[in-house]
Amino acid sequence: MTLSAAIVLAAGEGTRMKSNIPKVLHTFAGKTFLRRVMDSVTALEPDRLAVVVHFQGERVAAAARSYDPEVRIVDQDDIPGTGRAVQCAMKALDADAGGDGLSGAVLIAASDMPLLDSQTLRSLLDYHERSGDVCTVLTTMLDDPTGYGRIIRDSAGDVLGIVEQKDATSNELAVHEVNTSVYVFDAKVLEAAIAGLDSNNAQGEFYLTDALKAAKRGGKVGAFAAPDPLSVEGVNDRVQLAHLAKAHNVRVCERWMREGVTILDPDTTWIEDDVEIDRDATILPGCFLQGHTVIGEGAVVGPYTTLIDAAVDAGATVERSRIQETHIGERATIGPWTYLRPGNDLGEGAKAGAFVEMKKAHIGAGTKVPHLSYVGDADLGERTNIGGGTITANYDGVHKHHTTIGSGVHVGAGNLFVAPVTVGDNVTTGAGSVVRHDVPDDAMVYSENTQHIVENWKPAWER
Repeated sequence: MTLSAAIVLAAGEGTRMKSNIPKVLHTFAGKTFLRRVMDSVTALEPDRLAVVVHFQGERVAAAARSYDPEVRIVDQDDIPGTGRAVQCAMKALDADAGGDGLSGAVLIAASDMPLLDSQTLRSLLDYHERSGDVCTVLTTMLDDPTGYGRIIRDSAGDVLGIVEQKDATSNELAVHEVNTSVYVFDAKVLEAAIAGLDSNNAQGEFYLTDALKAAKRGGKVGAFAAPDPLSVEGVNDRVQLAHLAKAHNVRVCERWMREGVTILDPDTTWIEDDVEIDRDATILPGCFLQGHTVIGEGAVVGPYTTLIDAAVDAGATVERSRIQETHIGERATIGPWTYLRPGNDLGEGAKAGAFVEMKKAHIGAGTKVPHLSYVGDADLGERTNIGGGTITANYDGVHKHHTTIGSGVHVGAGNLFVAPVTVGDNVTTGAGSVVRHDVPDDAMVYSENTQHIVENWKPAWER
């Protein structure tokens, strides 16, 4: 069905999170609550999308615009409540429509349900259209409904209304069907229903749930139960956040295992939603796979490895390392204790070994940086070997400079390349060399350091 407008409620502070960060900007599986809900809502292609903000409104609005530059930001005033938020949103959307009011369906969704998915919302809209109801509430059944508004039905099963926890009687508190804070209204019915809201309740707020009573004057109010209760579970504090994140991650790991990925210990493996893993890859314990990480067939990652927006090609091995925005070629070997900062590209069969750090480095096929080295702003050719303790000195305190080392080069231990500098192909460098000037192909370079010995020396405190 055509969706005239969608309203995302993001005005609350989320006091139970006890945070300086607005609740909707906390992250879940790599994305903020707000982004996840906005992504699900925009997948429905509403004619208009509004996000209502208040607490740290500029910060939340900036985040919303970064996700969708066309979003309509609506500032809620100091009058509290979800009903007031919708009043403000409908007024703004009406003005955007030329003052003639909206027609068709309006979706309203809270932004503290990080697993709210577009398929659940589509099913809700389809049910709303088939039923002919003027309002449809998305509900779910919970074993422990504490804290949620209860769905109250009549003897025929029709929805009479929603009663908030603090306003409920003992009989109403015994109801296990709860409100998820997601609704579809007929626009005209919604406008009329929110016009008469008041704050005569335990919270002193304008409840959107009270609009259902008024909506019943325009027709039938229905309810659609979410097929997956996890998809509509809200987050009010960090305990709930941890429980929901764990439950979601279990599903993610199970999905990948069923796709042919070996995950040795799902309890200690965390995989964000945009990660891609090919079959026969192995993920060892203690790994955190984030962002748009891609892992190729037969690759082995871990144990205790973090990959952030990284690409690990087929057959590569990454052990006990932190890798960010880096491409690792087929059959390359990384780790242990390797730190690859953004901008690296390691070729087929390359190696970045123990206690190696790289940044904006291009490492050719078969080239090895085995241990205790820093390679930054550098291009290394193919089949080159870098001795332990080598540093490309790329920063002069003001500017970064580039180092180029050719193919077939043998770099001795403890070398220092002072950029900008270029070393040709098939060069050999002596141990302890400081290379400040360009070196041609097929050469050997070394720095002669005079060694001075002072015999019978005593430190100052022994003199």
